[in-house]
Amino acid sequence: MRTILLVDDESRMLDLLTLYLSPLGYKCVKTGSALEALVYLESHSADLILLDVMMPEMDGWEACREIKKYWDTPIIMLTARSEKPDIVKGLNIGADDYILKPFDEEELVARIEAVLRRGKPEDGIISFQGLILKKDSFELLYKNEKILLTPKEFAMMEQFLNNQNKVFSRDHLISSVWGYGVSIEDRTIDSHVRNLREKLRKAGFSADDYLLTVWGIGYKWTGKE
Repeated sequence: MRTILLVDDESRMLDLLTLYLSPLGYKCVKTGSALEALVYLESHSADLILLDVMMPEMDGWEACREIKKYWDTPIIMLTARSEKPDIVKGLNIGADDYILKPFDEEELVARIEAVLRRGKPEDGIISFQGLILKKDSFELLYKNEKILLTPKEFAMMEQFLNNQNKVFSRDHLISSVWGYGVSIEDRTIDSHVRNLREKLRKAGFSADDYLLTVWGIGYKWTGKE
C-alpha cells in the first residue's frame, strides 16, 4: 500500500483528500502543519506528499525546500494561487507537480499516479553512483563487481540508500536493522558502519564522501552528486 502524506492546515481539506484517496488503496497520513509533517518524516517514510502552499508558521514553499534537503519523496503542491510565477516558483524549489484548488478528483488521482510512476525505481534494485543494490538476491555491486556483505551490513546499506540525506540515530538503526526490543550496544553499530565503509573503499567506491558520521547523533548517506 502506498503512503501519501497530506499536509494542510484545513482539517476539512485533509478529510476530503482522505475520502478521495483511501478507497483507491492509498494510506493517507494527515498532518495539520509543515512542522508536523517534518516531524513525521523523521521517523516514517511516505511515497508522496500532497503539500498545501498557504499555511501559517511555515508555508508550503519553505516546507518543500526543507523536505528536499533530506528526502527524495515526490511532492505535489496544492494551492488556490493560479499565477504563473507562483507555479514556476514551486517547481523550481523541487516540487514534482502543482495542482490548483478546487481540483477535480480524477485529475488529482491522475497526477498522483503520474508522479509515482516517474519516481518508481526498477523493482528490487537501487542504484547510486555506480553502486547497484539488488534486494531480491541480496547483492551489492560496484561497477559490476560484487561486494560481499553480512546480512546486517546489507540491511544497513539498504536503509541508507533508500533514505539518502536522512540522519539515522544509532537507536533507529538498531530498531530498523536488528528489530525492536533487541539489546545492542552503540559500538556494535559503529563497528558495522566501519566495516561497511572499509568494504566499499576496497571495491573502489569513495565511501568517506557519502557515508558520513553526524557527530553526537549517528550516520547518514549523503545524496550529493
